[in-house]
Amino acid sequence: MRIVFLTTADPIYLPAFFDRVLRERARDTAAVYLVPPLYKNQTTAKAAWRYFRTFGFEGLLGLATRTVRAKARGDSIAAACKLHGVRCAETSDVNAPSFLEEVGALGTDVIVSVSCPQIFHTPLIQLPAKACLNVHGSILPQYRGIMPSFWMLANSEETAGVSVYLVNEEIDAGDLCGQQTFKIDADETLDAFLHRSKAVAAELLLQVLDRVEQGDIETSPLDLSTGSYFSWPDREAVRRFRAAGRRLW
Repeated sequence: MRIVFLTTADPIYLPAFFDRVLRERARDTAAVYLVPPLYKNQTTAKAAWRYFRTFGFEGLLGLATRTVRAKARGDSIAAACKLHGVRCAETSDVNAPSFLEEVGALGTDVIVSVSCPQIFHTPLIQLPAKACLNVHGSILPQYRGIMPSFWMLANSEETAGVSVYLVNEEIDAGDLCGQQTFKIDADETLDAFLHRSKAVAAELLLQVLDRVEQGDIETSPLDLSTGSYFSWPDREAVRRFRAAGRRLW
């Protein structure tokens, strides 16, 4: 089975995820592609300003400090790929015809999106022979959208989860392939929560990939009428997050 991963160059939470997955699936992985960690029409300066406006100076400093430390340790998705002998490359647009041609030439059976900030269009979704999967950090259909981990802590949830689903052109709305829940610790920071969520996600994805390879994958449609959708948090959401006794770091 030939697998292509589409992700972003996050040095804090994703290197451990890819190290775990590639330990099992390096021989099947044709490539890991990194896209810019920015949303449409966003620059690095705009992304930093939005983070500052939402989480304040302390939040931005914490993110910058952890990013610098991770890079100083050599933590990166590229390093995890090198360790496991997997090709790692960059692309600016996952829907570009030239990129689709490149991925198609790899004989791709499965595409896996992991924190990829670009919306997939139909030609990309239909390209792999077996499945186009996305890993999402919530119990879908609850907490569709952006930063589900933050919103679950802000809303004082006691249970969290990870979902793997078949991608369609709606956001976090495709048929469910696998789901795993876990309890949220009372004193857990967002940083610790994200590390734990990514570890759960790696194990769940490996299970789903096994089922896809064996041809016995079972899917179920999501009832979006019973779910919820969240976008980028505002300052009021951050106040609620902190009032619930939560911290970023």
